[in-house]
Amino acid sequence: MITGIHHVTAIAGDPQTNVNFYAGTLGLRLVKQTINYDDPGTYHLYYGDGLGRPGTILTFFPWKNARRGRAGTGQVVATALSIPVGAADFWRERLTTKGVAFDDHGTTLSFTDGDGLPLLLTEVAGDTRPGDNGAADVPGQYAIRGVDSVTLQVGTASPTLELLTGQMGFDISTDGDGRFTVGADTSGNAVYLHEAEEGDAPGLSGAGTVHHVAFRVPDDAAQATWQAELTTAGYHVSPVMDRQYFHSIYYREPGGVLFEIATDPPGFVADGETPETLGKRLQLPDWLEGKRDAIEAHLPKLTLP
Repeated sequence: MITGIHHVTAIAGDPQTNVNFYAGTLGLRLVKQTINYDDPGTYHLYYGDGLGRPGTILTFFPWKNARRGRAGTGQVVATALSIPVGAADFWRERLTTKGVAFDDHGTTLSFTDGDGLPLLLTEVAGDTRPGDNGAADVPGQYAIRGVDSVTLQVGTASPTLELLTGQMGFDISTDGDGRFTVGADTSGNAVYLHEAEEGDAPGLSGAGTVHHVAFRVPDDAAQATWQAELTTAGYHVSPVMDRQYFHSIYYREPGGVLFEIATDPPGFVADGETPETLGKRLQLPDWLEGKRDAIEAHLPKLTLP
């Protein structure tokens, strides 16, 4: 069974700017510095709560000179992050102090990061995730809890709707707001589905756009079941890929958005880092450890908040 959102991965520009915004302004913990396994000359940065628990994770492929993308049809066009009820006032003041322009919707604040990635901070009642992000200047009672939802924009909604409510087991909201939920009734399990309107532009991949959204399963056996069922249903599903901190399969939903199904284990201490040292040092998979000197020489140095 899919139990919710595992992580959201986006494309960014300058990696230091990315660290400054997510670990600095938003107070998330940088839980892993590693590299893009498909492009070892590029960082893959993971942010989340204190332990990088599934459902709290935002990840980025930062290319310093990446072209600016455009969020649009065939993409995730918004990522909502959960904050506690009553925390919006803290974030209004913090975003203002940090020079981040935002639109105020009462209990939801919408804005973009430095690359133009659309984000929301939204108050969610009953989100029991600890928010132990560790940022000294973001008190725990206001800290981001994790991903709340993503919004998909597709050209024609019905095929995506059929996938979500059919193979993937989502339930559609009766409120008519395009909200679909899966698993337990909690934050981090929702997808909004929007059908593009006339004049809406197709998405253009680049900095400031989401690369893919990953959904959670509890273990390898559950993932294998999904791989078989989706393949039988006619989806072109990738082989299982070892991402060191979880295992992944990928496929595109009918509207063009790249979906991943990722396992909860083994987690971000699988490479020998401890909860105290997460994110402090570049971590490489065993098959690239012998090239560490060359990789580190190529990557720009990062300064952590």
